[in-house]
Parts: sequence; C-alpha cells; structure tokens
Amino acid sequence: MLAQTASKVRAHVEEFSGIVSAGLCKPARRFVGEALYGIMARQSVRLSEIGRALEEPIALAKTATRLSRNLGRPALEWRIGAALLREGARRIGQRTLLILDLSDIIKPHARAMEYLAEVRDGSTKMIGNGYWLCQVIGVETGDAAITPLYGTLYSQTAAGFVSENHEMLRAIDRVGAATHGRGVWVIDRGGDRGELYTALLAKGRAFVIRQLGTRHLLAGGRKLATAALAEDCPMHYATHVVRERAGAEASLRLDYGFRPVRLPEHPDVPLWLVVVRGFGADPLMLLTNLPMRKKRAVLWGLVSAYLTRWRIEDTIRFVKQSYDLEDIRVLSYQRLRNLVALVTAASFFTAVVLGARVKLDILASHLLTAAKRIFGVPDFRYYALADGIRELCTRHPRRGPTNPTSADPPQLILALA
Repeated sequence: MLAQTASKVRAHVEEFSGIVSAGLCKPARRFVGEALYGIMARQSVRLSEIGRALEEPIALAKTATRLSRNLGRPALEWRIGAALLREGARRIGQRTLLILDLSDIIKPHARAMEYLAEVRDGSTKMIGNGYWLCQVIGVETGDAAITPLYGTLYSQTAAGFVSENHEMLRAIDRVGAATHGRGVWVIDRGGDRGELYTALLAKGRAFVIRQLGTRHLLAGGRKLATAALAEDCPMHYATHVVRERAGAEASLRLDYGFRPVRLPEHPDVPLWLVVVRGFGADPLMLLTNLPMRKKRAVLWGLVSAYLTRWRIEDTIRFVKQSYDLEDIRVLSYQRLRNLVALVTAASFFTAVVLGARVKLDILASHLLTAAKRIFGVPDFRYYALADGIRELCTRHPRRGPTNPTSADPPQLILALA
C-alpha cells in the first residue's frame, strides 16, 4: 500500500510541477519537477540533498552543479509565484483572511552569501546576518486549512530594494490582483503604517490591523492616541475562551467592544477601533474598515479573525521548519529568491493539493501513517504530511527523470478533480 501511495505522490508532484512551471523552457520545467521532488523527499533545501533524492547514475557533484545552474534562472521566481497565486486565488472568498507576515532567515556564520543584511531574529530577539521573508497565507476564520499564496525573500542591501513598505505593498498588490480584491487583510503591529493604510483604502481592501497604541485617531471631534481611546472604549460583550499556556490550558475572560474612529489623513473614511481586554495588562487594539455594530456575532467575528492569525503562527513557521529553510546555502541572491519560491510551492502542494482535496483524503491518511512520530500525529498535521512524503520517498525512491507532460498543462483544479 505504501508503494502505491508513493507512486501516487510522485505522479501528483509531476502534475503539479508542470502547472507551476508552465511557460518555462523544457529544461527549466524538468528542473522545477526535480527540485520540488527533492525538497519534499529530503525535507531540505541543500542542493546536495536534493541531488541525492534524484539518484542519478552520475557523480553527485555533477548533479548539484546542474541544479545550481538551473536555479539561477531569473524567470523561475516570477513564473512559480504567478502560478501559485492563480491556483490559490480560487480558494479565496470575500471574507477569507489574508495573513501578511514578515519573518527572517538567520545566517550567523555566512560571509559569502550575496546581499547579506542585518535582520532581527524573531526567536532570540537579537540582530544578526540574514534575509527577510514576506509571506501571505489564506485561511478561513476558525479553520485550520491554509493556502500559501505568496512567499519572497528580500534584503535591504540588495540592488533595487526600495523599502520594507514597498515589499509589503507589492505582496498586497500581487495577491489582491489575483483574488480580484476578495479577502480581508490581517496584519500584526508591523502593519500599523500610514503608507499601508493609504494604499489599502485607495483600492478598497478590507483590513484588520493591530495597533501599536501610539497612532492618533479622530473620535468625537477629538484627536487622541489609540491607547487613550482604548481606555475609554465601552466593553459591550464578554466571552470565555481557553488558551494553552506552557502546556496547560487556562480559561480567560475576554471583554470586548468598539468605537467609531477615523484617520486624520483620511477623515472621510469611517473606521472602527475594536478593543479586547483579558489577554494581558494592555488591551488588544484592532483597526478595521469592516463595519461594526452592536451585535455580538459581528463583533466576535472580527475578534476571531485576528485570533485566527495567532492560532496559525505555527502554520506560518511550517514553511521554514518543514524544509529546513534556514539551512539554505546557495550564494547568489537570484538563487536564494528562486529557492524560496520553490519552498513556497512545496508547502502549497503539501497544504492544498494533498491536505485539502476530498478525493485525496485517503492518500493524506496514508501519509500521516507513514510519518514516524513517537508520540503520534499532532493536531498540526502539515508537519506530519511533510514527514510522510519524505518517508514514502525514502522507502520507495524515484526512478527515472521527472518530465512534465506539456508546456501549458491544464488548471490544477481540473487536473486533480
């Protein structure tokens, strides 16, 4: 049964690679298929490990050289990213959450990698050498199924870099164009920026952005800091939730309410400040252009949308950890960006193609079984799916080259229906 499942996985990888590499030349399409298979089979972005997964009857060094040469193609990142957006946009509804997240890749010992920059390590809170990642993930409120839509690597020292705001706005523009404006943008405190509000409001994008507390807003004819407005915000409702802390469950009482506000830079646009108390000493403050009213379901729906972002933080880390992205070792900036695009495609395959299709539920269950986990499969199954693919490919390795069937394969939904 595992041999049959492994064969199915390889067939779907080949079909999927043909879709995301459509429009590229034949050698590039072959490379995309091999790279995706190798990344998932070895759970690694090291070219030597990808080469080992291919098991070619030539020296490993020659395989790695060929992979490196093809990885330098400038069109790869754009083609793969456009294909993922095209396929992922089908899953985005009017109220689907579009979670924009900035993270980092730390390379403390690297010296020769192109355009190394100073980044803040999200784990240690220390400054070190590395690169930034900008990701957009689609998810429904209260759901666990994710859709990786966008992932790119950038450095503030690279030629052509404009600003962090520019990188965030480019992600919003590309995803927004693919979804035709559908979805609600959910951004942490790093999104509390005037330039982002201006761009989102200009294009009519729905958003929920956590506040730093220092921004001044207009309310009742006065201009006050967000933190001051939150202090006087009426708490209309209360709800008890269970939150896990240090491995133990704790019951929390959340009081929440809202008040109408406006941005001084956009005084004609109605906004709402939603305030939640109970998570800590300071209130959680969310600014949104989604209309609020004194109705529990409406208000709690907005709060739940942001809490969904907290709940899938491990899911966001899945993209980096499952394929050991911080072990990336290619030296050129173009290769770094292309490899991140391939990893995003691998996570899309695991999360969407295998994890979200009814007709592949049995296949997914076999992958979960194949994953060797001492304490069983955790609630977050994407890690287990990634482990399962690696286990199947290890026990039943690939034979022969990966060749996408055509330059312009059918759409993913039709191909796997």
